[in-house]
Amino acid sequence: PAVWEREPCARCTPRADAMATEETTVAAPAAAPAPGTGEDEDVVDPFNVSSKSKTGIDYAKLIVKFGSSAITEDIISRLERITNTRAHPWIRRGVFFSHRDLGMILDTVERGGKVYLYTGRGPSSESLHLGHLVPFMFTKWLQDAFKCPLVVQLTDDEKFLWKDIPLQETYRLARENCKDIVACGFDITRTFIFSDLDYVGTMYPNIVRIQKLTTYSTVKAIFGFSDSDNIGKHAFPAIQAAPSFSSSFTHIFGQDQRVPCLIPCAIDQDPYFRLTRDAAPKLGFLKPALIHSKFFPALQGFDTKMSASDESSAIYVTDTAKQIKDKVNKYAFSGGRDTFEEHRRLGANIEVDVPYAYLSFFEFDDAKLAHIKAEYVAGRMLTGEIKAELIKVLQPLVATHQRARAAVTDDVVKTFMSVRKLDY
Repeated sequence: PAVWEREPCARCTPRADAMATEETTVAAPAAAPAPGTGEDEDVVDPFNVSSKSKTGIDYAKLIVKFGSSAITEDIISRLERITNTRAHPWIRRGVFFSHRDLGMILDTVERGGKVYLYTGRGPSSESLHLGHLVPFMFTKWLQDAFKCPLVVQLTDDEKFLWKDIPLQETYRLARENCKDIVACGFDITRTFIFSDLDYVGTMYPNIVRIQKLTTYSTVKAIFGFSDSDNIGKHAFPAIQAAPSFSSSFTHIFGQDQRVPCLIPCAIDQDPYFRLTRDAAPKLGFLKPALIHSKFFPALQGFDTKMSASDESSAIYVTDTAKQIKDKVNKYAFSGGRDTFEEHRRLGANIEVDVPYAYLSFFEFDDAKLAHIKAEYVAGRMLTGEIKAELIKVLQPLVATHQRARAAVTDDVVKTFMSVRKLDY
């Protein structure tokens, strides 16, 4: 799975804090209660995201369960001061809400040190949906703010292991998805996008080091693998971990093995990097830092996230203006009241309203978003009107992406995916 927003995949449970040294291995520690084991609990792991609440995942509880830290106003202020850039709306609005060691990244940048970004994509479909765009759009902002290199992992190997897709097809899909990633506007002089099937040999020394540290019982405890899962699944977490270490990219960083790494990802990917962070000091590497996003909900509501396997749940970057309008009007779950009179009297429940949630992602005008919220909550704006506002935002957003993607040639993809020195 990639580090990032992806389709529901299938792993996680308790944190495995104990790992072995590179020379020896140990069994996994006793398991703590896993997220999602209680009957009324949210389920959040790399394969499944669901909630029994109409308001969706309780992210405050998730921070406690995963042991991460909330992004505070102090952190946002410091980020703005160090980068001399206004924080992205998604940080200010709490879309990116949690972190691990973000302060370490800011410390490094503040003293003039170098950092790099790592994110990725699991290529299982021809087209991305809006939920997939969120981490890439945010990573683009981070790259501009920090003026740093970025590595993007395309896990074509993982999709072959988990899904009924031929290997050559996942390899092809990786290149098709690369075009959508490039269309987000990344700096070609600072960005390396790679297919695991192409690049895994270069990372292999780090992969086997991580594998030697990680017992079967540890991986089984973290990701919930069963004895019937193929051995490729058991080995894969080390492949996703390896790009967290700068020594996996000597063509970029030379012999510098301790360049700090920041990983923007949806919080369901955190189990991979808890394993990675546990292994890092035993390998003499720095622990990667993470910044976690909330999930982009399905059109039908907050109890799951968009899925590329259900076309009615998602707005795709290939959708026409008419398809976007039809999907929003037909499928977007409303927090409006049952009758006109009741809505005017009580106002909308924006805690469950999908059109407002989508606007909170993609309406970047803070004043306009605040006005829409005030009008809708007061009952002065109706469901049809807020859906119309959302359509006016999404149609040009998707059209702009489509134009950018159409300009990405095979030669541009080849350059982004070539092993070369970056501006570092």
